[in-house]
Amino acid sequence: MPVDPATISAVAYYLPNRELTNEQLSIEFPEWSVEKIMAKVGIASRRIAAPDEFVSDLAVKASQKLFEEHNISAADIDYLVVCTQSPDYFLPATSCIVHHRLGLPANAGAIDVNQGCSGFVYGLGLAKGIITSGDACNILLITADTYSRFLHPLDKGNRSIFGDAAAATLVSSKGAGAIIGKMIWGTDGRGAHNLIVKNGAMRSPRSGDTHLYTDEDGNAYNDNYLFMNGSEVFNFTLEAVPALISRILEKNNLKQEEIDLFVFHQANRFILDYLRKKTKIPADKFFIWMETCGNTVSSTIPIALYQAQKSNSIKKGDKVLVAGFGVGYSWGGTVLYF
Repeated sequence: MPVDPATISAVAYYLPNRELTNEQLSIEFPEWSVEKIMAKVGIASRRIAAPDEFVSDLAVKASQKLFEEHNISAADIDYLVVCTQSPDYFLPATSCIVHHRLGLPANAGAIDVNQGCSGFVYGLGLAKGIITSGDACNILLITADTYSRFLHPLDKGNRSIFGDAAAATLVSSKGAGAIIGKMIWGTDGRGAHNLIVKNGAMRSPRSGDTHLYTDEDGNAYNDNYLFMNGSEVFNFTLEAVPALISRILEKNNLKQEEIDLFVFHQANRFILDYLRKKTKIPADKFFIWMETCGNTVSSTIPIALYQAQKSNSIKKGDKVLVAGFGVGYSWGGTVLYF
């Protein structure tokens, strides 16, 4: 029996109202000028969730935008995947809360995925697998994170990079959309300690210790907050991503020049520029959109895809290579056929 392809039918996203600008950061850290921050990370402002705004709230708002903008009925959703590393609770799954608040059918599945920078690609793979199995027609894939809650107030580096957001993507077996190609995965848990919130779960409960450490760039942190070894993460990225691109192209029987647009995880401008040059991708085929929202972790790729379509950087018939990479270490990618 022929298998219907899994397609990305629609994308929407939500950004919190609160804004953290480079001007505000420069006041808190006078040694960092507005120009220096912009030159280092390519981000002018980022959105921060309100004190009473959590992942389920962001997820619901992104999904409601998706439903309204694309005339989608909650009753048509067969399965919900919520990708987040900042869930509302240890249990129950945030997806169950979102399922209820959206009014999805009782016979629709719901599951959480704890994944970060590669989370959108991993979520696409799960959605594609469910659809091509014939067990569901419409998967709602939500990526949502509030990394701002993991950042120490004196951690100027990470506060300049990360923003909060949620994106909602409908992956369907019906209708027009971008067909999801063959996928590539990768994992190397040896790098887990280089991007980590150590305290807070079962192995290492949150501590009352307020002693601060300082990394090589002068950023303050302790084990209750996010720690990122920037140089090691950078080295991992330069090793993993070029090989990832080659594997994606090979598995999809494509040459690099046949790709119309490359959309990578929007880590920061410096890393993206370095990767583009290392992989010899022309600037006009490399899409960056993070200046007014920051690195939104699992939502960076769907937000960039939305903006690329809005700006006509993606046209019907285009082949778009997407690649996610980071915390875990974890990486993955595919080609989208528009």
